[in-house]
Amino acid sequence: MSDNAVAEAVGFNLSRPLLPELEGFVHLGNGSRYEDEFFELVDRISLFQELSHGEISRLCSRMECFCAKRGEVIARENEDGDFLCIVLTGEVSVLKQGADGQQKLLSIIGPGATFGEMSIIDGKPKFATCVARVPTDFAVLTRDTVYDILLLEPSLGSKLLLLLLYHSLERLRETGDRLLPFIDGSKK
Repeated sequence: MSDNAVAEAVGFNLSRPLLPELEGFVHLGNGSRYEDEFFELVDRISLFQELSHGEISRLCSRMECFCAKRGEVIARENEDGDFLCIVLTGEVSVLKQGADGQQKLLSIIGPGATFGEMSIIDGKPKFATCVARVPTDFAVLTRDTVYDILLLEPSLGSKLLLLLLYHSLERLRETGDRLLPFIDGSKK
């Protein structure tokens, strides 16, 4: 029985419409069209580093790719968005609103970087605003797609969830290390 037949039998729709948050971007097509780009970036995509060639191919086939123009907001802080993005080309500014209401630059990320992992895990609103600094191509993996993978390919789905968890913990540790000088009073 094919993945589509299994999915239909249990009520999953593998050909979901695009997320409303992504409708303004140029849709470049299914991630399988960009498999070569994924394989070129695999060393920089921490989510893919423990996946086999075949697993990456299957994951690519479940993602959609988009292009954002310079200055376009890909994800907005505090808005819903249960998807993660993988930057394929270009650069993205990651911004967080400070207590003074001003946007603070957290980082600039490029090809191979990901954002949106927290929302895909917990379904909560986006943690930060992500803006294309230059024309940027990116791939999207939705929370619903992760659930589909868990149902249809439990081994790949479990591995993907563990990689998401490891990646999130790595970022949490990095944040803790960056905050330590402020906590111990050595930096004001």
